[in-house]
Formats: sequence, C-alpha cells, structure tokens
Amino acid sequence: MLDEKLEPIFADVLRRNPGEDEFHQAVREVLDSLGAVIAKHPDYAEGALIERICEPERQIIFRVPWVDDKGQVQINRGFRVQFNSALGPFKGGLRFHPSVLLGTVKFLGFEQVFKNALTGMPIGGGKGGSDFDPKGRSEQEIMRFCQSFMTELSRHLGEYTDVPAGDIGVGQREIGYMFGQYKRITNRYESGVLTGKGLTWGGSRVRTEATGYGAVYFVERMLGTRKQSFEGKNVIVSGAGNVAIYTIEKVRKLGGRVIACSDSHGYVVDDSASGIDLDLLKEIKEKKRGRVADYAAARGAGVTYVPGGQIWDVPADIAMPSATQNELTGQNARTLVKNGVIAVGEGANMPCTPEAVRVFMDANVLFGPGKAANAGGVATSALEMQQNASRDSWTFEATEQRLANIMNGIHDRCAEMADVYGEPGNYVLGANVTGFIRVAEAMRALGVV
Repeated sequence: MLDEKLEPIFADVLRRNPGEDEFHQAVREVLDSLGAVIAKHPDYAEGALIERICEPERQIIFRVPWVDDKGQVQINRGFRVQFNSALGPFKGGLRFHPSVLLGTVKFLGFEQVFKNALTGMPIGGGKGGSDFDPKGRSEQEIMRFCQSFMTELSRHLGEYTDVPAGDIGVGQREIGYMFGQYKRITNRYESGVLTGKGLTWGGSRVRTEATGYGAVYFVERMLGTRKQSFEGKNVIVSGAGNVAIYTIEKVRKLGGRVIACSDSHGYVVDDSASGIDLDLLKEIKEKKRGRVADYAAARGAGVTYVPGGQIWDVPADIAMPSATQNELTGQNARTLVKNGVIAVGEGANMPCTPEAVRVFMDANVLFGPGKAANAGGVATSALEMQQNASRDSWTFEATEQRLANIMNGIHDRCAEMADVYGEPGNYVLGANVTGFIRVAEAMRALGVV
C-alpha cells in the first residue's frame, strides 16, 4: 500500500513518464515498501531525495544505421539510461529485442540501481539496448549492427563512467563485436569497459553461469530458513536461454529435478527420472539456436511439447521464472499455489506481476524478488571488473565461491531488514529497503547533484 506521503511522488512519476507502464510498475513496487522507512527516518523524504532516485541522471536515445546482407540500409533505435551513479559507475546490461522501448530500459535501469546496491559492491545502475532483433540475422549483419551501435554508444562509456554487459539478445558474440569497435575507436584496450567478455580476452570464469547459479543459491538459502532444500524437489524453469540453462544446471547439482522449461513458442515437460536433459538442451539452444520443440523431437517418448500454453500449469515444488518481465500472472500464481509450490525465485527481471507477488505472499510461499535473487550476474560482472583492474584471472572455484558468498549475503541482509521492519520472510520489503537505504545514504553524502 502506498503511503500518503509518497503518493505525490508517484503521481509525478506517472505525469512525467506517460505510457511507460513497466517503469511505473517498478517504481510503484519500490515506493510501496518505503512507507515504514519514511515513518522511521523522515529525513529520507527531505531534499527531494526519493524524487531524484526516480529520475535517471541521463537518458540517451540514438539512431543506429547499418547495412544488411542485401545491401539495404536498416535503421534501429539505441538506448542507454544511466540511472544512478551514487555508488559507482553505471552498471547494467544491453538488451537487443524488438520489444525494447525507452520505458523498458528505464524499468530495467531502475531495478538495476537497487539490485547493484544489494550486492554491496561499488557499482551504480543503468541499462541499455536496441529494438534490433538478432534472430534470423547472419553473423555479418550482427557484427555490422554491433559496430554501428557502439560507434555512438562509445562516447558515453568508460570503466569509471559506464560499464555495460549482456542481457536478452546480447551474449559473448555481441559483446566481442562491441568491444572490438570500442577498442578501435578509442585506441585503448580498456578491458573493464564491458563485461561478459570471452575468457581469452578479459572475461571472468562463472560469468556465463552467474545469474542462473546465483538465483538458485538465493532460493536454496530461502529454503534453508524452513529446513528444506532442492534435494528431491520438482522444479519448473521458464525460458531456455542463458539464465534458464544455468539455473537448471545448478538445481540438478543441488539434487533437484527440473521437469519443464520453455521458450517463446511453447514449453516441454520431461518427466523422466532425471528430468530435462541439460546436455541436449544446451546443444539445441546454444549451438543450433533451435527451439524447445526441437528438444522434444530429439528426446522422443516420454517428453511432451505444448505449443503456446502456460508452463505454470505444470505442478512443481519450486518455480523459477527466468524468461522475461510480467510472464507470470496472478492466475498463474494461483495455479502454482493450488498445485503445491513452496518457493519462487525470479531469475528474470520483474517476471511476476504485482498480483502474482501478492498471491504468493498471501499463501506464505517463499518469494525471492529479481532485484535480489538474480543479482548474481551483475555481481560477477563486478568481479570481472576487479580482475580486469588488477590484470588478473581467478579460478572457476574461487570465483564461484565469491558468487555464493555474495548471494548468501544478499539473502541475509534482505531477511534481516524484513525482520527490522516487522515483516519476517518478506524478501520484497527487505530487498527494496536495503537497496534504497544504501543508495539514499550515498546520494545524501554527495549532495544535490
């Protein structure tokens, strides 16, 4: 419930950002948690501090012209929202997808501010991307687009200014093309300006796995508060991209059985003794860039492919929404609760609608919000920046242990803050308040800038 002192602030956000529903949703979700904070610390409402947190420091929109394989000039739109740098350089991914609009990037950037604060690391929040769709494009077309995109974006970046990474549609291939163009333009091998790089040219071990692994670590820690674990649990994971694949991998290592995953065309249910065949899924999605329908065809008997439909109809103990925003609705949540779900961890950014979150919390389902549960990706990006700064490279085991420690710390800080504000187990409140206080304290220290 929005505190009356915060209503004018939210009304102003609506007025100044018309039509940006996802951004409105992200802001409202944080403001809903701040009433008790303002009551306890009224000074946080002074100096337009909350209003400044809701306004990006800089919003960059630019044209991205490039030439396709037929010699035709194509035009896309590029975005970078540098939201808040009170804690450090702007940090956040780039998303290449037709759905990318300014409101999308602003909502992601706003979430990123608090997510990055939760890691305890010195990084601010930002996000970017383009409405370019890499699907169906040749390697040469993707390279030409990335080079054109970076030609403009490069003037706004720097290891002490803004450090992008990948997101949906942007993997190691795209990062490589963009880093190459940045190096060419600047005449500097500034490794720390982009994260998600290849291991042979400045990347970090565990970065590929980090978001999925981190989400599983967070949920495992939540389960531990009720003396449970992934061992023997049935799990469903939406998506079949990077986050979903490595969520599945870590769940399996912790003794869980992933029985379903999905993509934009449908979902598969694999009720075999071991559940989803991870090696086959990786082969189809990472190498062949195929569909989960291809997984079902290759796997054969015992696997069901459902075109369209809702993966959330599949009964499971644990749900890990790992595809995209607002993919899990209130009705989906009610179905999951009816089928006995005990924990939900957001691997994607804001994949559960506000109604879905309320359903889970009312049913006493353990719920890990994305800004906490999926912070492992950006945390490991910050570890990559550390390695770049020291011209060093860490082992997989050492880096994964750092990731596990960071995720456990995020969980514990969120749980502790929820206790402080009288709502034990409310990780949404805990995450929002913990992130807000860290950013707010830094902003007050830096003055009105």
